[in-house]
Amino acid sequence: MELQKYYYDNKIVKCFILATIIWGVVGVLVGLIAALQLAWPMFNFDTEFLTFGRVRPVHTNAIIFAFVGNAIFAGVYYSMQKLLKTRMFSDVLSKINFWGWQLIIVAAAVTLLSGISTGKEYAELEWWIDIMIAVVWVVFGWNMIGTMIVRREKHIYAAIWWYVATFIGVAVLHVVNSFELPVTFLKSYSLYAGAQDAVVQWWYGHNAVAFFLTTPFLGLMYYYLPKAAGRPIYSYKLSIIHFWALIFIYMWAGPHHLLYQALPDWAQALGVTFSIMLLAPSWGGMINGLLTLRGAWDRVRDSATLKFMVVAVTAYGMSTFEGPMMSLKNVNMISHFSDWTIAHVHIGGMGWNGGLTFGMLYFMIPRLWKTKLFSEKLANTHFWLATLGMLIYAIPLYWAAITQWLMWREYSPEGYLAYPNFLSTVTQILPMYMFRSLGGLLFLIGFLLMVYNLYKTMAAGTFTNEEEAQAPVLDNSQSRKDARETQHRWIERKPVWFSIAAFIALAIGGAVEIIPMVFVKSNVPTISTVTPYTPLELEGRDIYVSEGCYTCHSQMVRPFRWETDRYGEYSKIGEFVYDHPFQWGSRRTGPDLARTGVVGGPMYKNAAWHYKHFENAQSVSDGTIMPNYPWFAEQTVNTEVTPAKIRAMQTLGVPYPEGYDTKAVADLMAQGQTIADELKQNNIDVVPNAKVVAVIAYLHKLGRDISKKE
Repeated sequence: MELQKYYYDNKIVKCFILATIIWGVVGVLVGLIAALQLAWPMFNFDTEFLTFGRVRPVHTNAIIFAFVGNAIFAGVYYSMQKLLKTRMFSDVLSKINFWGWQLIIVAAAVTLLSGISTGKEYAELEWWIDIMIAVVWVVFGWNMIGTMIVRREKHIYAAIWWYVATFIGVAVLHVVNSFELPVTFLKSYSLYAGAQDAVVQWWYGHNAVAFFLTTPFLGLMYYYLPKAAGRPIYSYKLSIIHFWALIFIYMWAGPHHLLYQALPDWAQALGVTFSIMLLAPSWGGMINGLLTLRGAWDRVRDSATLKFMVVAVTAYGMSTFEGPMMSLKNVNMISHFSDWTIAHVHIGGMGWNGGLTFGMLYFMIPRLWKTKLFSEKLANTHFWLATLGMLIYAIPLYWAAITQWLMWREYSPEGYLAYPNFLSTVTQILPMYMFRSLGGLLFLIGFLLMVYNLYKTMAAGTFTNEEEAQAPVLDNSQSRKDARETQHRWIERKPVWFSIAAFIALAIGGAVEIIPMVFVKSNVPTISTVTPYTPLELEGRDIYVSEGCYTCHSQMVRPFRWETDRYGEYSKIGEFVYDHPFQWGSRRTGPDLARTGVVGGPMYKNAAWHYKHFENAQSVSDGTIMPNYPWFAEQTVNTEVTPAKIRAMQTLGVPYPEGYDTKAVADLMAQGQTIADELKQNNIDVVPNAKVVAVIAYLHKLGRDISKKE
C-alpha cells in the first residue's frame, strides 16, 4: 500500500487557540461589567459608550462570535486534518478565515460601543459587517468542503457531519436575517417589519444558538470526548439518528420565543410542537456522549479535561430539557421577559460552550506543544471555580425570575395590582443580581487561572508549525455502492451529496414558517388608525435602537390581566407594520413601553418627566437601575440624513407622500419646537432637534394610534 507524506498545518490552529483565549477573557470581563451595572448602576460610569444598552450586545457578540467562534475554528481545523488525514485545503483560505474573523470582531466592538446597531438580538451588526461575515463564512466552508474532497480517509466521521451542518445552517440563517436596506455606511433598516421581522429574527436567533452554539460543539464532542477518554463513541447508530433528527427539527422551533405575542396562532403552535420534539434527539446526543465514558470514570476523577467535558455534556442535556419545557405556553408565561431565560442561556453558554472549550484547550495545547500540562492541580481548581461560578450565576436568576413573576401577577384582596409600580419588582431582586456578579467573578478568576496554566505549558513545550504525517492514498474509483454498505455509509463518502441532503433537511422548517409570514399579506392584517412615524419620531426611534433600549424594555403587552392592568390594551399584529426592525424585546428589566404614549393611560408620562428621567433617572424613580443619558440634551439629531431615511422607508413600503423627503426636516423641526415649548413651561431649555426631544416624540407615539377610534 502506497503511503503519502503530508504536513498538518498547526500554525492556523495555534492562531485560533490564542484568539479564543484572548477574546474569551474580554467577553467574560465585559459580561461581568454588565452584571455589575445591573446590581450597581454606577458601573455605567455616566458615559454614553459604556451604558448597559451598549455593553450587553458587546458581551453577547464577544462570547458568541469571538470566544465561541474562534474555539469552533480552532477545534475544527485541528480535528478535520486528523480525521481526513490531510492538510487543510488551502493555507490562503485559512489565513483569510483567521484575519477576516478578527477584523469582524474588532469592527463589532467599535461599532456597538459607538451606538451603531441594527437593534436585532445576536444580529446587531450593520450591513457592511454582515457582508464581511458572509464572505469569511463562505471562505471557511470552501476550505472545509475542499478538505473533504481531497481527503485520504474513505468515510466522513460523525464530527464532520456536524461541521457541515454548521456551515450550511449559519450561512442560510445569516443571509436571510441580514436582508437590510442601507441608508448610509453606518445606518440601515431591516427589510422586514413588525411581526414578519420578529418571526425571521427569532428563527435566526433560536437557530443561531442551534447552529453556532450547538451543532459545531456536538461535532467537537464527537471528536474530543472519545479522544480524551481513549474510547470510541458509544453508538454509531445513535449518532446518525441524533444528527438528522436534530438538524431537521431545530429549524422549526424559533416561534417559541414569541408565545402569547402578536403572532398568528399557527406559527406559535408550530414552534411549541417542534420544541417538544427537539428533546428526543438532544438527549440522544447527551446519552451518546456520557455513555462513551463507560469504564473510564476513574480517569474522569483525575482529569480536568474530562471533568470539563462531562459538565459540558450534562449542561447541554439540562439546557435542552429546559428549552422544550420553557416552550410550553403555561411555563413560557412565567419564563418570558424574566431572568429565567438569562439563567437558561448561561447554563448553556458557561457550561456547554465554556466547559467543552476549556476541555478542548486542555486537550489540544499539551499535544501541539509536545509537553505535559503545567499543572493538573490548577486545571482542577479552574474546573471547580467555573462550575461554582456557573451555579452561583444561574441559581439566583431562577429565584429572581419566579420572585418577579409572582409580584407582577399578584393582586390585592380589593382586586388591584399589589405592585403596580414595576420598579418595586426590580428592587426586590437586586440581591440576586449581586450574587450573579459574584458568580461571574468566580468564572473570570478560573478563566485567568487557565490562561496562566496554558501559558506556562506553552513556554515549557516546543511548537511545530508543520507536523509531518503519513497515510495511504485514497482510492476514489469505487463510485458504486458496496452490497454490504448501508445507505448512510455510502453518503458519508460523498461530501457534496451529504451537504445537499443536510441543506434540504434544515431548510424545510424555515421555509414553512417564514414564507407564509413574509409573502402572504393576510397573515399580517393592518389597522387603519396606525400611521407611519413622523420624521422626529423616526429619529427618536433610531436613537432608542442605537442605545440598546430593547435590552431592558419590551414593547409587547401580552393578553394577561396583570399585563393589561399594568400597561394597557394588549398588543395587536397590525400595530407594528411600520417597525423596521421590530422592538418587542425579550427581557423586562424596565417596564413595557408599548402604551407609554397613550394620554391618560397607566404608562403615560409628560415630556418634562421623560427629560428628567434621561438626565438623572434616580431623581424621578428612586432605586432605579437605569443609566443616565445627560448627553441626550446636549447632542442633536443629524437632520442631513433624515431625507435619506424617509426615502429608505418609502422603498420598504411605508406610505409617506411622494416627495415628502423634501419636507421632512421642516416637519421635524416644527414638531420638535412643540415639545421644546412644552419643556420650556417647566423651565427646561432645549433646542427642537435635540436627541432628547426626538426620543420623547417616539415614546409619545407608542400606543397612541391603537387608542384612536377606528
